[in-house]
Amino acid sequence: MEDTKVEEHLTLKWGTLKSWNFGDWATPLFKEYSEIGSSMSAMMQKDTPRQKEILCELIDKGNFKKVYLDWDGKYISKKEAKKYVMEYGND
Repeated sequence: MEDTKVEEHLTLKWGTLKSWNFGDWATPLFKEYSEIGSSMSAMMQKDTPRQKEILCELIDKGNFKKVYLDWDGKYISKKEAKKYVMEYGND
């Protein structure tokens, strides 16, 4: 079986997942994320503390240098992306 490279990326919107592409390594994390509960709409998704931790794990382990913020139309660092996920909606 040939090992194919996946061009990984992550887009966030409203503090949560908007779009993504990850290799097979991320399947258990996405499975746990969805089992906790997820909406088909990023706007309606209200991530639990564990779901936010999962997003941060994906950010840390993802094979990309920047994360795209859809609403703002810009790329941010992994450190900024984790802060965005953890602090979104806390105001």
